[in-house]
Amino acid sequence: MKILVLNSGGSSVKFQVIEMPAEKTIASGGIERIGKQDAIFKFSGANHEQKKKVLPAANHKEAIEIILESLIAPENGVIAHVKEIEAVGHRVVHGGEELRESRMINEDVIAVIDVFADKAPLHNPPNLMGIRICQALMGKTPQVAVFDHALHKDIPDYAYIYGLPYKYYEKYGVRKFGFHGITFQYMTTRACEIIGQPADKLKIVSLMLGSGCTANAMKYGKSIDVSTGFTPFEGLIQSTRCGDVDTTAALYIMKKEGLTPQEMEDVLNRESGWYGISGVSNDLREIMDATDNSYRSRLAVEAFAYRARKYVGAYAAAMSGIDLLVFSGGVGENVPVIRSKICTELAFLGLEIDEGKNINVNKEGLISKNSSKTGIAVVKTDEELVIARETYAVVVS
Repeated sequence: MKILVLNSGGSSVKFQVIEMPAEKTIASGGIERIGKQDAIFKFSGANHEQKKKVLPAANHKEAIEIILESLIAPENGVIAHVKEIEAVGHRVVHGGEELRESRMINEDVIAVIDVFADKAPLHNPPNLMGIRICQALMGKTPQVAVFDHALHKDIPDYAYIYGLPYKYYEKYGVRKFGFHGITFQYMTTRACEIIGQPADKLKIVSLMLGSGCTANAMKYGKSIDVSTGFTPFEGLIQSTRCGDVDTTAALYIMKKEGLTPQEMEDVLNRESGWYGISGVSNDLREIMDATDNSYRSRLAVEAFAYRARKYVGAYAAAMSGIDLLVFSGGVGENVPVIRSKICTELAFLGLEIDEGKNINVNKEGLISKNSSKTGIAVVKTDEELVIARETYAVVVS
């Protein structure tokens, strides 16, 4: 079965075509800068040779049309007709308590995704857009929603409840949900393969560090706590989200600046984080390039690493120990100095980083010293494979 996996973002669409159950990727790529005349389209076939084009993509519909056209183009040799795609799997960030497992998409599922659009404003609307466009372009091809918060469905009530009046949980479902579950599902499984030990015997802290960042505590194969909360906003300092903050600070700013709730939400979600502290960029690479001459850039890097280190310690306490620390995501996989800053003061937990391994690791592998009581691993995440597995399981069931 050929499955098209789509991850629709605010200005991008990533895709893979995966042959299941063989788990063979036969095409991958994506479009960035949607809405621009100089959108960037990247495409790789089964031989992994990447093609790159600059072309206009006015909206997500045009972007997905470009992807489908590239798949049937004779020179790419992927498929002869769109009908060869037997299912589409979509990453969907938020489905509340109503949708806590992968589901075949119908109007009821779409309605729930839409209801939670305001809880994940950077994700659910483009996720839903991708679903609607595929319905229009691909007719009755089965589509499956794979939810990013599903892994965290078993976190205990005392971990997910907020210290707010309980009536708001009863009336509106205000509680911690947690996100990046698709990545945590892959990275913990893969890390256990690397060290040759089963997840159900380990206490694992995972740090998914990219544009969005989440920490996860997984005890004996189950997620027991997660840094992101009611929305993906809570927790670690992220590229444009501030993460944990005293709520009254936000209310104070609203009063002083005369901001509406929507304007304040934009400040918290789109103007904060590394970008807000540094004033340079939401791209950590650009911020780190500026650290020699910019106090605010240095501050952004140090604050980011410090917050992550605090969560590692907190989750080790929550699980009464830690056996393995796992890094993944664009930053977690590719920025050794961030891994080093997070680990260097965690020796009391048995975490000893080997700086030679840390610098030279090629996407995946152990970076802890041979003498380290606790392992430290880097994993190249593969959300698309998890989505393909979940989609296949739903379609054939």
